[in-house]
Amino acid sequence: MTNYAKFQTVSLKGHSEFNERWVQDRIAEDPSILGLGDIVLKDKERIQPRAGRLDLLLQDVDANHRFEVEVQLGGTDESHIIRTIEYWDIERKRYPQYEHTAVIVAENITARFLNVISLFNGMIPLVAIQMNALRFKDHVGLVFTKVLDQMTLGLVDEDEDVQETTDRSYWIERGSQKTVGMCDEILETVHTLDPELELKYNKFYIGLARNGQPYNFVVFRPKKSFLRIEPRLEKSDETQEQLEAAGLDVMDYDDRSGRYRIRLTPGDLREQKNAIAQVLTQAFNGANS
Repeated sequence: MTNYAKFQTVSLKGHSEFNERWVQDRIAEDPSILGLGDIVLKDKERIQPRAGRLDLLLQDVDANHRFEVEVQLGGTDESHIIRTIEYWDIERKRYPQYEHTAVIVAENITARFLNVISLFNGMIPLVAIQMNALRFKDHVGLVFTKVLDQMTLGLVDEDEDVQETTDRSYWIERGSQKTVGMCDEILETVHTLDPELELKYNKFYIGLARNGQPYNFVVFRPKKSFLRIEPRLEKSDETQEQLEAAGLDVMDYDDRSGRYRIRLTPGDLREQKNAIAQVLTQAFNGANS
């Protein structure tokens, strides 16, 4: 039987023990607590040319996506948002090969502040996360809640003008002959939806194209022992339950691209053929609605 426990909210600003560096260290130890996906620490207190230090630089383990994170105790203020955006801008200019997102973490993100930064959202990929410290006896924990998410700024992964084209051998080396072959098998199912679609090999994913034009309602990322497929579907509890009920290994949801990430092994491809076909059909219909 689970016992109820009452937690006490702790204000970190001005606290004698739990300061901003302590919060940074907790995030650095386990960046996943921010709820930004499968991310790792790239750098901490990163020196910015003539602009101070970036609290945390995080990176997605499976994608070319970096997060410039600024932590502030207490409530957000104007200098905080300016500093966050400035560091984001410096990093994206220094490393344009990555996708960059500015992240503000604070104890109190006010409605007024949300109204202000929402003006930037859509032009600047910006995420606001509210942080709460909770105490139970001699234990203190941190809870992070995303209160402003970045908008999907168009179909970034479908912009072939900024994607470096590769070939099949590149993906066989990066993944394996078997996992790339799984893409061929899935393509057979795709052809029941549109026989003109073909695989298109890009640097960061294998997509689909019709007459040379991208048509990526699903993209593929072959690994050594499994294939990750990423159908574009609206995020919902119902869809999540349908995928899991079908026996599919759902890794997570990419809010940025609007895609579910599903891990498939060669055995899954045989045993879950109907479920995979249903997912592809749903994503295909969504792209054409």
